[in-house]
This record gives sequence, structure tokens and C-alpha cells, in this order.
Amino acid sequence: MIEFSNEITDIPGIQIGHYTDLDAITGCTVILCKDGATCGVDQRGGAPGTREIALLNPINQVQKVHAVLLSGGSAFGLDAASGVMKYLEENKIGYSTGVAKVPIVPSAILFDLAIGNPNIRPSQEMGYQACLNASDSPPKQGSVGVGTGATIGKLLGMNFATKAGVGAACTDIGKGVLVGAIVAVNAVGDVIDPSTNQVLAGTRSPKIGQKLYNKDLFVDSLELMKSSIGRTVFSIASKSNTVIGVIVTNANLSKLQMTKVAQMGQNGLARSIRPANTMQDGDTLFALSIGKKKADVNIVGAFAAQAVQQAIINAVRTATTLGGIPALSDLSN
Repeated sequence: MIEFSNEITDIPGIQIGHYTDLDAITGCTVILCKDGATCGVDQRGGAPGTREIALLNPINQVQKVHAVLLSGGSAFGLDAASGVMKYLEENKIGYSTGVAKVPIVPSAILFDLAIGNPNIRPSQEMGYQACLNASDSPPKQGSVGVGTGATIGKLLGMNFATKAGVGAACTDIGKGVLVGAIVAVNAVGDVIDPSTNQVLAGTRSPKIGQKLYNKDLFVDSLELMKSSIGRTVFSIASKSNTVIGVIVTNANLSKLQMTKVAQMGQNGLARSIRPANTMQDGDTLFALSIGKKKADVNIVGAFAAQAVQQAIINAVRTATTLGGIPALSDLSN
């Protein structure tokens, strides 16, 4: 059995900070890598919101990034990345152009405007504050930072959704090579326990006779989608979704190899979320290499998928009820 902790910051060279607004029910999370990290990305959902993604193509010039920002607020939340850039510029961190250092901060957002106050979104000030909050302590999990407004199981609308959040997981794969992930879970579908292949949390049952799991708390969204009701509601399902996250390793891998790690990490998303990568989701995973350990890219990618999978499960299990959307911890009591 693979042993995981949430201590992703055991990987030297990264710091993680959250900004949480419990009144508006939104927030953002920054992964700082002040000395630079090689970065790849894999974007598979049909409704993405991103910034500085094109430069991560392995054929493009810039090789290092200085932070990754994960934010709520839909496309408005991309503004928070400017706060991260401000913080890094003040600390003289960035890509040297000869006349100025330009911080490289790829970003991705999730849609959380349907919970809390939709008029308050992560801003430049919130992104800056997340940097001030960053540390190498194990990051808080659950309904904090980018996970503050995260929800899952929205096939029947927000009235039957379940609260989710952000989760982290890290493991030692041998010879001191660490692989971890931090993931914000805001899927249209259900979170699955891969050990049982059953719904862990997701679309809550309206008690209309669907095939149910987890003590009849949840509908299996795939079963529902086969019905005439399911086909109808899925075609108009809320677009307030997206799973976004960052894989981190101290293995010394190239930009091309980290792109492959990000791709392989999506396997963990597919194993633990059902359905995944839909047109209603903007699923995006970044992958950071920060270290000098020698490792095979295939092995790192395989364990990246495991770390993503565990981080997703942790996000659901540590979430708290907010905005009238119950969390698994309250539903199971």
C-alpha cells in the first residue's frame, strides 16, 4: 500500500499559501517556487480558464516558472495572479529580460460564483496576501483557499450538490524522490473511492428511485445520465465546475518530461472523478520539477496519478459545510 501524507511542502523549494474569504465563499492558493521550477501542463476539460499556459509548451523559450496560482472566481479570479506577480517583483524574482525581472505565474481558475457572493472574487490584493501567507508548513486542506467555494455533484443543480475543497498528498517513491499533488475539486460529477469503485460523495439523492450508494446519500451520476431525466439535466447542467491542481516533485526532469507527468497525473483524476474531463469542466493540471534527484519520468508520472487521486479524496473528506451546501463529514454523521 502506498503511504501518503499531506506534507507536500516537504519537497524543498516550494511554499504554499491560501487566501480564504468565508463571507464571499471564495479564495485562492499559491504555490511559490522562488528559485524557479520546470513546469508542464495538461488541460483536458472543455471549459478552462487559464493564464500563461502557452509558454509552458515544451517548444517555447521560458523554462522556469516562479509560482502557480489556483483561484476561485471564474475568469475574474485570474486577476489574483497579478498580486502574485507584484509580490515576486518586489522580491526581485522573475525571468531576467535585461531591463526587468518578469515573474512567470501560470494560473487556472474554477467557477464558484454560484455559492456565496458572486460579486466578490479573488483579486490582486488576495493573490498578494496568499503569497504573504505562504510557508513550508503542510498546507491546510478542505474548504480553504481555492477550495473555499468548491462543490461537486452538480448534475441535478446546486440544490443537490455536496461541498468539496482542496486536498494535498505526497509520497516518497524511493531514493528520496518525492511526488506530491495539491488539487481543488469542483467537478460536475462524483468523487469515487477507487478502492471500492463506489461514490464517495457527489450528487445528493432527491429520493426519486435512482440507483444509490453510500447509505443512499448519493445518486450515481453515470447511472442517472443513462436515464431520460439524466440526459436532459446533463445537457443543461451547471457550468460551475473544474478540477485544477499542481503536481510537484524533486526529481530533475525536463519541461517535456514534466508535460508527460502532468498528462499521466490526469489518470488519477479520471480514476477518482466520474465523469471527468467533460465539456462542463475545465480540468487542468500543472506539474513542477524542483530538485536534482534522478528518476524515471514514467515512474514519477505513475505516482503523480496516485498523488492526484489521494489529494482529490482528501479534498472531499476534509471539506466543511458552507453556503448551505453540506459536506461529506456532516452528511455521514
